[in-house]
Amino acid sequence: MSTYLLVHGAWHSGQCWERVVPLLTAAGHRVLAPTLTGYGDTAHLAGPEVGLDTHVDDIVGLITEEDLTDVVLVGHSYAGLVISSAANRVPERTGHLVYLDAMVPEDGESAADVMPFAQAMIDQAVASESGWRIPPLAGVEPSSSLFGVTEPADVEWLRSMLSDQPVRCLQQPVRLDNPAVNAIPRTHIHCVADVPEGITRRPVPAIQPNGTPAQVWELETGHDCMITMPAELTELLLKLG
Repeated sequence: MSTYLLVHGAWHSGQCWERVVPLLTAAGHRVLAPTLTGYGDTAHLAGPEVGLDTHVDDIVGLITEEDLTDVVLVGHSYAGLVISSAANRVPERTGHLVYLDAMVPEDGESAADVMPFAQAMIDQAVASESGWRIPPLAGVEPSSSLFGVTEPADVEWLRSMLSDQPVRCLQQPVRLDNPAVNAIPRTHIHCVADVPEGITRRPVPAIQPNGTPAQVWELETGHDCMITMPAELTELLLKLG
């Protein structure tokens, strides 16, 4: 049995994994899909003080409270930053890092460093009436889908779980200064269909930090593959268990 900790991205909540959790569980694994502070049923906790460090605390706290070991940490989108810093703090409890169509940072980088388009969202939020709220997809070119989701019923369901993103999440830097984190194997899963204009993905280095060849898989779907291709995503994740 493996333990999968699924971490949602910006604007989403843990609810977005609803179609993946039972598939992993049915295969005999333990699965946790928490909602980070400030989203979903914790949206009332959102504020200018909520940032990347808050969400890293959420994940590290869950790992230590549940006494999890050899965890497969799956970070979607923005959560690539979250799982990176979380693994840096508890490398001895982290068995694998999965960057699911995610931001993949270096030490000291913020979301704006990894994906420059995020700076426009930061500027817009700072200049807004609230000074910190980033509405879903702010600053991203509109498309015919929502995060790559096109089925009307799925789009409606997705919209029901979205919350504003605190700007501090995109401003705070990732910490990857613990040498032990480099030994953790990594897998990158890229969603290669319906990529919005202006979104660019950094190339994955041929050799990962632990010295082994990079492992990169692709799904022919949009960004929110856990909604559009849950079975196919689960099949890939089970290869790591």
